[in-house]
Amino acid sequence: MQQYIIELSKYGITICMVMYTLLSFLGLFRRDEKMTGFYAAQCVFTFLLQLLCFLHMALVSGNMEYVFFYLFAQVFLLVVAIMVPMIYEDVNRMLLGGMCMLLGVGLCMISRLSFDRAVRQYIIVLISLIISLLIPYMLSRFRFWKKMTWVYGLVGVFVLSAVLILSEVTHGSKITFTITVSVGQVTFQPSEFVKILFVFFLAGALWENASFGRVALTAAVAGLHVIILVLSRDLGSALIFFVGYVFMVFIATGNYLYLLLGAAGGSGAAYMAYRLFAHVQARVLAWRDPWTYLDDQSYAITQSLFAIGGGSWFGRGLLKGTPTDIPYVMEDFIFSSVCEELGAIFGICIIMVSLCLFFVMLKISSQIKDRFYQLIVYGIAIMYIFQVFLTIGGGTKLIPLTGVTLPFISYGGSSVMTSMIMFFIVQGIYMRLRQEGGKRGGKKTVSGKNGKRAEKDRKQ
Repeated sequence: MQQYIIELSKYGITICMVMYTLLSFLGLFRRDEKMTGFYAAQCVFTFLLQLLCFLHMALVSGNMEYVFFYLFAQVFLLVVAIMVPMIYEDVNRMLLGGMCMLLGVGLCMISRLSFDRAVRQYIIVLISLIISLLIPYMLSRFRFWKKMTWVYGLVGVFVLSAVLILSEVTHGSKITFTITVSVGQVTFQPSEFVKILFVFFLAGALWENASFGRVALTAAVAGLHVIILVLSRDLGSALIFFVGYVFMVFIATGNYLYLLLGAAGGSGAAYMAYRLFAHVQARVLAWRDPWTYLDDQSYAITQSLFAIGGGSWFGRGLLKGTPTDIPYVMEDFIFSSVCEELGAIFGICIIMVSLCLFFVMLKISSQIKDRFYQLIVYGIAIMYIFQVFLTIGGGTKLIPLTGVTLPFISYGGSSVMTSMIMFFIVQGIYMRLRQEGGKRGGKKTVSGKNGKRAEKDRKQ
């Protein structure tokens, strides 16, 4: 009987993920006030998927720790899925549901790979939620965000410079700080948090004035960010910053010439990085011909490809694959472990859900009249989906490996905290849009005292 449950749960997991993905895309074409039923259905499939995943692992391993961790994970997901809409009535349920689904998948896969690290990730996720819940309130309460443009830029440059000077070399890069506290060592990656400051800087610099002179000035500050990251050998983050800058300039100006210049500049920078850095040359070599260097430079990528191919459509089942054979699987190759044990269909659904969240953010951005907040949402959307592309593209040999994490799923406290904060920034802007009646085509209107206040806020 136990074997039947294990086998059937493998297919049940895939069905739940497929149904959730279909609901996500169907929800894109519905009005927000009609999303309650869709959101409830998504929650059902999210919780059912978690139940099947942890039940599968508990039965296969005979380890009751998975049952206890499942209970803690469900408490968190219930708080997010039920309590957040009670605290913030106007929250975007599509974004919230997608975040819960990806976080649930991430906690499940990390607990399968390393139970101790899963507990640490869970604690960081809880702390991240507490911090993130304050963000919509802060965005609605304080009105100075547009006035701190150069503060954002200078703080970002200062933090990245401090990392370059003070941090120790880890795996060939200077990207992390380690702090010793009473419970052990805490390692964080400042560049993840600087992404937020970078988006706010560009939005503040370009929302009111997108002239050539202003674009050139912001290019100098943005270029300083990128150069420091390159000197730190954090090339994945440097690429994310660069692409975020190019597309935010494009949306601010509407000038396709900036896209062409960005593509040309990016190509030139990539060539220079290839010529200057030995580890970039090794990654390009592994990307071009992984099978020739199977036991050397290409070991990680070939193990990743074996894992993805070995999982077939429905996967081998949780705890039945060998994803731990892949170096840095929890950080760089979590998608490969998902495909091996949960299947290629599940992996495709992860990509589709990520795309859906990107489309939701673009939809929100298109509805915002305030240029400053519109650029923030757009910048967050671009950085999110490009990071997804880099992680999955590197793990599948579509592009050379960059070593960045998959948002919400990979192991990494800085990554998950930054991703959650960025999503709640979008939520806060969306709630402000709803409350002020600024949604284009919406039924809410602004009049009287509230209307005057909204107009005043937009001018600020």
